[in-house]
Amino acid sequence: MTSISLLGLALGLLLMLIPLLIFSRLRVPLVHSTLQGLIRMIVQLYLVGLYLQYLFQLDRWWINLLWALIMTCVATGTALQRTRLRPSMLAVPFFAGFLVGGILVGFYFLACILQLDNIFEAQYFIPIFGLLLGNMLGVNILALDTFVDSLHRGRHFYYCLLGNGATTWEASLPSLRSAIQKAFNPCIANMAVMGLVSMPGTMIGQILGGSSPATAIRYQMMIVIITFVASIISLLTTLLLVRSRLFDQQGRITIKS
Repeated sequence: MTSISLLGLALGLLLMLIPLLIFSRLRVPLVHSTLQGLIRMIVQLYLVGLYLQYLFQLDRWWINLLWALIMTCVATGTALQRTRLRPSMLAVPFFAGFLVGGILVGFYFLACILQLDNIFEAQYFIPIFGLLLGNMLGVNILALDTFVDSLHRGRHFYYCLLGNGATTWEASLPSLRSAIQKAFNPCIANMAVMGLVSMPGTMIGQILGGSSPATAIRYQMMIVIITFVASIISLLTTLLLVRSRLFDQQGRITIKS
Protein backbone atom coordinates (compact mmCIF):
# COMPACT_ATOMS: atom_id res chain seq x y z
CA MET A 1 0.00 0.00 0.00
CA THR A 2 1.32 3.44 -0.96
CA SER A 3 2.05 5.50 2.15
CA ILE A 4 0.98 9.13 2.53
CA SER A 5 4.02 11.31 3.19
CA LEU A 6 4.04 14.35 5.47
CA LEU A 7 4.08 16.54 2.36
CA GLY A 8 1.06 14.67 0.99
CA LEU A 9 -0.72 15.06 4.31
CA ALA A 10 -0.04 18.80 4.29
CA LEU A 11 -1.34 19.10 0.70
CA GLY A 12 -4.45 17.19 1.74
CA LEU A 13 -5.07 19.53 4.66
CA LEU A 14 -4.87 22.48 2.25
CA LEU A 15 -8.16 21.28 0.76
CA MET A 16 -9.90 22.42 3.93
CA LEU A 17 -9.21 26.00 2.86
CA ILE A 18 -12.00 25.64 0.28
CA PRO A 19 -14.92 25.15 2.71
CA LEU A 20 -13.36 27.63 5.17
CA LEU A 21 -13.18 30.33 2.49
CA ILE A 22 -16.75 29.59 1.38
CA PHE A 23 -18.02 29.80 4.98
CA SER A 24 -16.14 33.06 5.47
CA ARG A 25 -17.31 34.71 2.24
CA LEU A 26 -20.95 33.73 2.85
CA ARG A 27 -20.67 34.67 6.53
CA VAL A 28 -21.77 31.24 7.62
CA PRO A 29 -20.82 30.94 11.33
CA LEU A 30 -18.96 27.67 10.91
CA VAL A 31 -15.35 28.74 10.46
CA HIS A 32 -14.42 28.55 14.13
CA SER A 33 -16.20 25.25 14.78
CA THR A 34 -14.71 23.71 11.61
CA LEU A 35 -11.17 24.71 12.60
CA GLN A 36 -11.75 23.48 16.14
CA GLY A 37 -13.13 20.17 14.89
CA LEU A 38 -10.27 19.74 12.41
CA ILE A 39 -7.58 20.38 15.03
CA ARG A 40 -9.26 18.06 17.52
CA MET A 41 -9.53 15.33 14.88
CA ILE A 42 -5.82 15.58 13.97
CA VAL A 43 -4.64 15.54 17.59
CA GLN A 44 -7.00 12.77 18.66
CA LEU A 45 -6.20 10.53 15.69
CA TYR A 46 -2.45 10.87 16.20
CA LEU A 47 -2.76 10.13 19.92
CA VAL A 48 -5.02 7.15 19.26
CA GLY A 49 -2.66 5.94 16.54
CA LEU A 50 0.29 6.03 18.93
CA TYR A 51 -1.71 4.28 21.63
CA LEU A 52 -3.06 1.60 19.30
CA GLN A 53 0.48 0.68 18.21
CA TYR A 54 1.31 -0.28 21.79
CA LEU A 55 -2.13 -1.82 22.28
CA PHE A 56 -1.70 -4.10 19.27
CA GLN A 57 1.76 -5.13 20.48
CA LEU A 58 0.54 -5.98 24.00
CA ASP A 59 -2.70 -7.62 22.78
CA ARG A 60 -4.01 -8.57 26.24
CA TRP A 61 -7.72 -9.38 26.41
CA TRP A 62 -8.32 -7.41 29.62
CA ILE A 63 -6.57 -4.32 28.22
CA ASN A 64 -8.63 -4.53 25.05
CA LEU A 65 -11.84 -4.92 27.07
CA LEU A 66 -10.87 -2.00 29.28
CA TRP A 67 -10.26 0.15 26.20
CA ALA A 68 -13.72 -0.82 24.89
CA LEU A 69 -15.27 0.29 28.20
CA ILE A 70 -13.39 3.59 28.01
CA MET A 71 -14.69 4.13 24.47
CA THR A 72 -18.22 3.38 25.72
CA CYS A 73 -17.83 5.97 28.49
CA VAL A 74 -16.61 8.58 25.98
CA ALA A 75 -19.53 7.78 23.64
CA THR A 76 -21.94 8.12 26.57
CA GLY A 77 -20.46 11.49 27.53
CA THR A 78 -20.73 12.70 23.92
CA ALA A 79 -24.36 11.58 23.71
CA LEU A 80 -25.20 13.36 26.97
CA GLN A 81 -23.72 16.61 25.65
CA ARG A 82 -25.80 16.47 22.49
CA THR A 83 -29.21 15.82 24.02
CA ARG A 84 -31.45 18.28 25.81
CA LEU A 85 -32.42 15.93 28.62
CA ARG A 86 -30.81 15.79 32.04
CA PRO A 87 -27.54 13.78 32.06
CA SER A 88 -28.59 12.02 35.26
CA MET A 89 -31.61 10.67 33.43
CA LEU A 90 -29.71 9.29 30.44
CA ALA A 91 -26.24 8.26 31.61
CA VAL A 92 -27.09 4.66 32.54
CA PRO A 93 -29.50 4.03 29.61
CA PHE A 94 -26.99 5.34 27.06
CA PHE A 95 -24.09 3.38 28.56
CA ALA A 96 -26.14 0.18 28.75
CA GLY A 97 -27.49 0.62 25.23
CA PHE A 98 -24.03 1.10 23.73
CA LEU A 99 -22.59 -1.81 25.70
CA VAL A 100 -25.41 -4.27 24.91
CA GLY A 101 -25.48 -3.45 21.19
CA GLY A 102 -21.70 -3.47 20.87
CA ILE A 103 -21.12 -6.69 22.80
CA LEU A 104 -23.96 -8.76 21.32
CA VAL A 105 -23.36 -7.85 17.68
CA GLY A 106 -19.60 -7.38 17.96
CA PHE A 107 -19.01 -10.76 19.60
CA TYR A 108 -21.32 -12.44 17.07
CA PHE A 109 -19.37 -10.91 14.18
CA LEU A 110 -15.97 -11.84 15.60
CA ALA A 111 -16.90 -15.33 16.79
CA CYS A 112 -19.39 -16.52 14.18
CA ILE A 113 -18.70 -14.55 11.00
CA LEU A 114 -14.93 -14.07 11.19
CA GLN A 115 -14.59 -17.25 13.32
CA LEU A 116 -11.62 -15.94 15.27
CA ASP A 117 -9.99 -18.16 17.86
CA ASN A 118 -9.50 -15.12 20.10
CA ILE A 119 -12.39 -12.66 19.82
CA PHE A 120 -10.48 -10.15 21.96
CA GLU A 121 -7.62 -9.90 19.46
CA ALA A 122 -6.79 -6.18 19.36
CA GLN A 123 -6.52 -5.97 15.57
CA TYR A 124 -10.18 -6.93 15.19
CA PHE A 125 -11.89 -6.31 18.52
CA ILE A 126 -11.04 -2.62 18.98
CA PRO A 127 -11.79 -1.39 15.40
CA ILE A 128 -15.07 -3.31 15.24
CA PHE A 129 -16.24 -2.11 18.65
CA GLY A 130 -15.29 1.47 17.76
CA LEU A 131 -17.11 1.22 14.43
CA LEU A 132 -20.28 -0.02 16.13
CA LEU A 133 -20.10 2.70 18.79
CA GLY A 134 -19.82 5.46 16.19
CA ASN A 135 -22.96 4.31 14.41
CA MET A 136 -24.94 3.63 17.58
CA LEU A 137 -24.10 7.09 18.90
CA GLY A 138 -25.71 8.99 16.03
CA VAL A 139 -28.82 6.81 15.92
CA ASN A 140 -29.42 7.03 19.68
CA ILE A 141 -29.11 10.83 19.81
CA LEU A 142 -31.40 11.45 16.84
CA ALA A 143 -34.00 8.89 17.91
CA LEU A 144 -34.20 10.02 21.53
CA ASP A 145 -34.60 13.70 20.63
CA THR A 146 -37.26 12.77 18.07
CA PHE A 147 -39.06 10.55 20.59
CA VAL A 148 -39.27 13.33 23.18
CA ASP A 149 -40.35 15.96 20.62
CA SER A 150 -43.00 13.63 19.22
CA LEU A 151 -44.35 12.89 22.69
CA HIS A 152 -44.83 16.60 23.38
CA ARG A 153 -46.28 17.42 19.97
CA GLY A 154 -48.73 14.54 20.24
CA ARG A 155 -49.32 14.74 23.98
CA HIS A 156 -53.08 15.29 23.56
CA PHE A 157 -53.35 12.11 21.49
CA TYR A 158 -51.10 10.33 24.01
CA TYR A 159 -53.35 11.31 26.94
CA CYS A 160 -56.43 10.38 24.91
CA LEU A 161 -55.06 6.87 24.37
CA LEU A 162 -54.06 6.68 28.03
CA GLY A 163 -57.54 7.75 29.13
CA ASN A 164 -59.13 5.08 26.97
CA GLY A 165 -57.28 2.27 28.71
CA ALA A 166 -54.00 2.10 26.80
CA THR A 167 -50.83 1.34 28.71
CA THR A 168 -47.94 3.79 28.74
CA TRP A 169 -46.15 1.60 26.20
CA GLU A 170 -49.17 1.47 23.87
CA ALA A 171 -49.83 5.21 24.14
CA SER A 172 -46.20 6.11 23.45
CA LEU A 173 -45.83 3.65 20.55
CA PRO A 174 -46.68 6.21 17.80
CA SER A 175 -43.87 8.45 19.07
CA LEU A 176 -41.53 5.48 19.24
CA ARG A 177 -42.33 4.53 15.64
CA SER A 178 -41.67 8.11 14.51
CA ALA A 179 -38.32 8.19 16.33
CA ILE A 180 -37.14 4.89 14.87
CA GLN A 181 -38.24 5.87 11.37
CA LYS A 182 -36.42 9.22 11.47
CA ALA A 183 -33.25 7.69 12.91
CA PHE A 184 -33.02 4.80 10.45
CA ASN A 185 -34.22 6.45 7.24
CA PRO A 186 -30.71 7.81 6.45
CA CYS A 187 -29.17 4.38 7.19
CA ILE A 188 -31.59 2.66 4.82
CA ALA A 189 -31.08 5.31 2.13
CA ASN A 190 -27.28 4.89 2.31
CA MET A 191 -27.63 1.13 2.22
CA ALA A 192 -29.82 1.28 -0.88
CA VAL A 193 -27.33 3.29 -2.98
CA MET A 194 -24.10 1.75 -1.68
CA GLY A 195 -21.84 0.70 -4.53
CA LEU A 196 -23.74 2.63 -7.21
CA VAL A 197 -23.87 6.17 -5.84
CA SER A 198 -21.43 5.94 -2.91
CA MET A 199 -18.22 4.02 -2.39
CA PRO A 200 -17.85 3.27 1.33
CA GLY A 201 -14.63 4.34 3.03
CA THR A 202 -14.09 0.93 4.59
CA MET A 203 -14.21 -0.83 1.24
CA ILE A 204 -11.96 1.73 -0.44
CA GLY A 205 -9.50 1.51 2.46
CA GLN A 206 -9.29 -2.26 2.15
CA ILE A 207 -8.75 -2.12 -1.59
CA LEU A 208 -6.04 0.52 -1.20
CA GLY A 209 -4.52 -1.68 1.50
CA GLY A 210 -4.14 -4.56 -0.96
CA SER A 211 -7.29 -6.65 -0.38
CA SER A 212 -9.12 -8.03 -3.38
CA PRO A 213 -12.41 -6.32 -4.36
CA ALA A 214 -14.31 -9.52 -3.48
CA THR A 215 -12.89 -9.54 0.06
CA ALA A 216 -13.50 -5.81 0.50
CA ILE A 217 -17.10 -6.17 -0.67
CA ARG A 218 -17.82 -9.02 1.75
CA TYR A 219 -16.42 -7.04 4.65
CA GLN A 220 -18.39 -3.96 3.64
CA MET A 221 -21.66 -5.90 3.45
CA MET A 222 -21.10 -7.38 6.89
CA ILE A 223 -20.13 -4.00 8.35
CA VAL A 224 -23.33 -2.39 7.06
CA ILE A 225 -25.39 -5.23 8.52
CA ILE A 226 -23.74 -5.31 11.95
CA THR A 227 -23.84 -1.52 12.37
CA PHE A 228 -27.54 -1.52 11.44
CA VAL A 229 -28.41 -4.36 13.81
CA ALA A 230 -26.27 -3.03 16.67
CA SER A 231 -27.91 0.40 16.32
CA ILE A 232 -31.47 -0.93 16.64
CA ILE A 233 -30.54 -3.17 19.59
CA SER A 234 -28.77 -0.26 21.28
CA LEU A 235 -31.64 2.13 20.65
CA LEU A 236 -34.32 -0.19 22.02
CA THR A 237 -32.20 -0.93 25.08
CA THR A 238 -31.74 2.80 25.72
CA LEU A 239 -35.43 3.59 25.22
CA LEU A 240 -36.62 0.74 27.43
CA LEU A 241 -34.34 1.88 30.24
CA VAL A 242 -35.17 5.57 29.90
CA ARG A 243 -38.91 5.06 29.44
CA SER A 244 -39.59 4.71 33.16
CA ARG A 245 -37.85 8.07 33.70
CA LEU A 246 -39.96 9.87 31.10
CA PHE A 247 -43.31 9.07 32.75
CA ASP A 248 -44.61 8.98 36.32
CA GLN A 249 -46.62 6.11 37.81
CA GLN A 250 -49.83 7.47 36.29
CA GLY A 251 -48.24 7.64 32.83
CA ARG A 252 -47.96 11.43 32.74
CA ILE A 253 -45.03 12.90 30.79
CA THR A 254 -42.53 14.24 33.30
CA ILE A 255 -40.03 15.94 31.00
CA LYS A 256 -40.10 19.24 29.16
CA SER A 257 -39.66 19.52 25.40
